[in-house]
This record gives sequence, structure tokens and C-alpha cells, in this order.
Amino acid sequence: MKKVVSLALVLAALGWTAPAFAKIGTIDNVPAATLLAPYFEVDLNSLTGVNTLISINNATAGPALAQIILYSDLSVPTMAFNLYLTGYDVQTISVRDLFNGVLPQTADLARDPGDTLSPKGPFSAEISFPVCGGPPALLPPSPLAAGFTAHLAAAHTGQSSTFLGGCAGQDLGDGIARGYIVVNTLTECTLAFPNDPGYFAAGGTGLASNANVLWGDVFYVDSANNFAQGKPLVHIEASGTDPETSLPGEYTFFGRYVAWDARDNREPLATNFAVRFINGAFFDGGTDLIVWRDSKVSQAAFACPTRPPWYPLGQEAVVIFDEQEQPDIIPSIPVGPQPPFAGIIPFPAEANRTKVNGAELPVPFDFGWLYLNLNTTVAVAGADPPEDPAAAQAWVSVIMDAEGRFSVGFEAIQLDSAANATHGAPGSFF
Repeated sequence: MKKVVSLALVLAALGWTAPAFAKIGTIDNVPAATLLAPYFEVDLNSLTGVNTLISINNATAGPALAQIILYSDLSVPTMAFNLYLTGYDVQTISVRDLFNGVLPQTADLARDPGDTLSPKGPFSAEISFPVCGGPPALLPPSPLAAGFTAHLAAAHTGQSSTFLGGCAGQDLGDGIARGYIVVNTLTECTLAFPNDPGYFAAGGTGLASNANVLWGDVFYVDSANNFAQGKPLVHIEASGTDPETSLPGEYTFFGRYVAWDARDNREPLATNFAVRFINGAFFDGGTDLIVWRDSKVSQAAFACPTRPPWYPLGQEAVVIFDEQEQPDIIPSIPVGPQPPFAGIIPFPAEANRTKVNGAELPVPFDFGWLYLNLNTTVAVAGADPPEDPAAAQAWVSVIMDAEGRFSVGFEAIQLDSAANATHGAPGSFF
């Protein structure tokens, strides 16, 4: 606690203040304490294959310490490292570099007094953060050993990882590493994960802080096919005073890691979404959905070739509308795991890329929009979250490709918040 108070005093002396909160419970592009890259993919067999880039930025003049955590597409944490940001700093990370063992080289004032690794501009401040010197040294991070990069490749392609002692993800047989990334602001350097004791404490007094200072973006790059899309990362604010993020039993973003007592103080995502799709005309490459979901379980590695007991996830409703508002309803079963007779299962994992009008999500129209209610109960999660066990936060964005030359990416429209989830299909609202 003394370290946190001392750090706050130093930052105040430097003229640093956190940006004002936007409305808690509304996910908007404002500086935040947590960033989410809801999906990444890296072709491990081709240097010109698909890759993902993320940018982590500091919105303030004061320095910031962040932790980047990789998760498999089935939500097993596989790696964490620390990132130091001077005031107004920008750090771009190629996820392919991480799988090759190359971590971004940044360091705070004590580890980089000459500003060689983390130079600062005339409007920027910097300080030294606790514990970063180790041992082992956490800033700058050391290159990853070959054994660890082998673990990363295995864990994110559905193979057995000797480091984890089992599997962590789906084996889709294409050599593409998949998963998602979480970025948290820190009070001191750490390699702990959000499910570890002491990582979160009320009011941002644990290893993770409540400083809403980070912003960023994500790019999906497919050089071989001349496609690239970019969009903001998901910006998740923290508040230690808002009832939605501070009262035990509320649905918070990291609720599954803190026994649903809200000590993480992070706002939850939405559960219902609206998103356009186009399959034809100029967009002959069609539409893909990037979908992140919350299994509501703190997932560890599991025996190969099985899957976690919540897999595959269900949903309450998927309704396909054409441009004359005519609906087509995909039968949905709002439980996880889905029973063998469930039929179409469009978003079974935590991190998904699903082709609209592919085998996982057939549609009868070339043009229209999708209503997605991704709420689901999860048997192994029990009666959690306490305020609404049927609620399940998620995130949806869209990618559209055209003529082998153009592509666009944007976020789906959020229709609610997991803090007050909407249940049922559109017809049940009237």
C-alpha cells in the first residue's frame, strides 16, 4: 500500500492526472485501465501469412506501466510481460515477434537512465517503478528461450504444451496461432496473472491499478492477399466508486478471477449486438465476425485432446434479417456446453473468427444484418455471476473483404451492457 501511495504522490508532483471517466457500463473509446484485443491470429508457417499488430499508447504526460497477457482461444493464459510507457508514449507490437521470442524493449528511469530504450519527449515525464529490476529483471524483458516459444506455438495451435502439461486451445489444423490479448495498468512490475492472489484489490491497490490512461488499436494483416483491417482495441474503464464496478455480486470484466466480488473494478462488456453483413457485389470476399466471449470460468490447461467442460458455448438468440426486415432465426440453446443435438454453433470458443455464410453460420440472404444475443448459462460456472447467472459478456466486430484489394473493419453496435443484460430474441421484447 505504501508503494501505491508513494507512486501516486510522485505522479501528482509531476502534474499527472488520470483522464475523466466516461460513463461506466458504456464501452467507448476513452482512456482505460484495461485494453482487450478480442482476437489475434499469426500464421506460424509463413512470414507473409496472417499476422496481428497491436498498439499500446499512454494518454497522459505521466509514465505508465502495463502488462500484456496472451490467452489461448479457449482462455488459458500462456505468457505475460511488462511494458513501460513514458508520457504520451506509443508502443507497437507485432504478435509474430512474440512467437519468435522477441519482446518489446522498454525500461523505466532506473533501468534506462540514458533514455536509450524508452526515450521521452519534452512534454513527457518518467519515473522508476517498484520491483522491475527483479530478480529476474522484468524491464527490459529478456528474449524468450526456444523452449518457451515452442510452448507458445503449441498452446495457441491446440497442441500439447510441455510448459502447461496439457492443451490450451483448439486444433484447427492450419498452423495458425489464435487467441486474445489483455493489457492492464500496473502499480509495479509482475509476471502474475489476473487469477493470482493479490493481482486485484479494491480501489486499484493490488498489482493492477485503476489508472484509466491506456488507449490502443489492433490491425489484422494478410500480406499474401493484400488485406488489412484496423480498429480500436476494446477500452475497459475501472472505477472503485461506481456501484456497478465496486459492489460484490456485480458483473465485472474480470469477475470470474475475483470470485465475483468486484475487486477488479472493471466495467463489463455488452451481451447483445447488431452487425451488418455483405456477401456479394463489391464485397465478394464476404464478411467475417470477430467474436470474444466470457466462459465465466478461470480456465487452466486441460488434457489433450479434450476440451474445457464449458465448450462449446451457446447463445440465447441469433436472428438474421434481410434488408426488408424479414427474419430468419437460427435455433439456439442458451447453455454451455452445447448438447450434441444443438446443430449450428457459430461461436463456440472464447476467441472466434467466424465466416458469415460459412459452415458455422449459414445465412439465407446476401445482404442484411445480424441480431446476436450471446448470453448463456454455463454449467460449470454455477450460479455466477450472482446478479444474473444467464448473463455473459462478449464483444463483436466485423471484417469485410472486397475484390482482393479492399477491406474494412468496424465494431458491432452494442445494444446493452452485461451490468443489465437483455434476454431473449427481438420478437420477445414486444
